Amino acid sequence: MTKEKDYFSFNTGVVAYPLLFVLAIWIVFWFEIRFGFDFNHFGVSPRSIVGLRGILFSPFIHSDMSHLWHNTLPLLILSASLFFFYQNNAWKVLLIGVFMTGFLTWLIGRPANHIGASGVIYMLFGFLFFKGILAKHFRLIAVSFIVVFIYGSMIWYIAPIDPKISWEGHLSGLITGTLLALLIRRGVAKPKRYIWESPDYNEEEDEFLKHFDENGNFIERIPEEDVEIEEVKVIYNYKEDDTKHEG
Repeated sequence: MTKEKDYFSFNTGVVAYPLLFVLAIWIVFWFEIRFGFDFNHFGVSPRSIVGLRGILFSPFIHSDMSHLWHNTLPLLILSASLFFFYQNNAWKVLLIGVFMTGFLTWLIGRPANHIGASGVIYMLFGFLFFKGILAKHFRLIAVSFIVVFIYGSMIWYIAPIDPKISWEGHLSGLITGTLLALLIRRGVAKPKRYIWESPDYNEEEDEFLKHFDENGNFIERIPEEDVEIEEVKVIYNYKEDDTKHEG
């Protein structure tokens, strides 16, 4: 049986990988500014063959500093949470999640170049929230509530409230994260099962419940059952002392 510490052990990847992701998108943005490039055309261009390349490239491309900054902190926090609480499935969630989010955006998006890591952020949000609820483990449930408390307001941006925002990417990410939460079951911490949750549990043999009578009143001392004690026979054997004493 896998121990709980195997699910929640800290390692360098918990910090290193999220930092590398964030560093990569900042380097790409710096490269654009420093050398005058514009990578926006590498975003997801819906329903075009060339637009499929955006599935891979779009999370690393941002339109301006404000766009980049607003995605940096959520990406760092949510990806670190993924690698700590779901380390057995972190890479699976991340790789499949990025691909599915980009592909759904390609299917349902408006004719435009959809760029930015916000779709991945919504995917991480959806997975962390719904997986914690479904897993029923107290730590993972706590993560779900923390995530929704901090980033719950993001839910409004899966609707077309701002024409400049790719709500299609946000919606695709949330759908993807939710599906992954439903489908991934192995390698996730299980809730602790108590003795009374066992299928072969017998109330009559429970030592604690024996302290209560049929009306629910506490019994301080449980009457001892009558135990028939067999008669004990003690047999002594005497040996004559033949020691001689000489004077």
